[in-house]
Amino acid sequence: MLSFIIPAYNEEHELSGTLAAIHDSASGAAQPYEIIVVDDASTDATPEIASRAGAKVVRINRRQIAAARNAGARAAQGEYLFFIDADTRINRAHVSGGIAAMESGYAGGSARVAMDGFVPIWGRMLLLGFSSVYFGLNLGAGAFLFTTRRNFDVVGGFDEQYFAGEEVYFSLELKKLGRFKVLREPVVTSGRKLRMYPAKHFLRKFFGIILRGPRGVRSRAKLSLWYDGKRESHPA
Repeated sequence: MLSFIIPAYNEEHELSGTLAAIHDSASGAAQPYEIIVVDDASTDATPEIASRAGAKVVRINRRQIAAARNAGARAAQGEYLFFIDADTRINRAHVSGGIAAMESGYAGGSARVAMDGFVPIWGRMLLLGFSSVYFGLNLGAGAFLFTTRRNFDVVGGFDEQYFAGEEVYFSLELKKLGRFKVLREPVVTSGRKLRMYPAKHFLRKFFGIILRGPRGVRSRAKLSLWYDGKRESHPA
């Protein structure tokens, strides 16, 4: 079985499209599948939307992305685990590519990322430069990650001492077990952070996290880009 795990906090505007894309993408696979939405203390219609779309809803109250992903994995029944952000669209190539990679012995993998809708030029330049370095290091994007149940258990899941960047440490742990595959077909994720924040504010927060390193992501204190809950009123 394939398990698609979605951490979600107040994602009523994006979640429907994400779930529809997963249903369409998984319908072409030979394996049965399930979708698990981990509702981490939402105050909007996120859990109702998930239920109506046929997803299993797991409720937690942690306000932490790593904890939400781990809670979804604990509830999952599948041997192949796909972690997808609630504002991210996948297609059949991501499912088939992930399955093929795992069946050929890869420890896990991810995919390159493209942003939806309008993205200001400074955001496009940042994305281009960051992607060149990040994917050049063969690391996985949090928007889309996959691995086997066995490998997930061996590495201990996502490290919950981190409130952001946990996908980096997860990728590094998987790479200790074997090859790591980054699919060239990009997933499409929301560019809302690049639209909602002024360049100066975003860049100061973004590079501040990079400069502080691991100690900067061990609490929510300076992670407003991830945890302030700002949302667009409709998908781009």
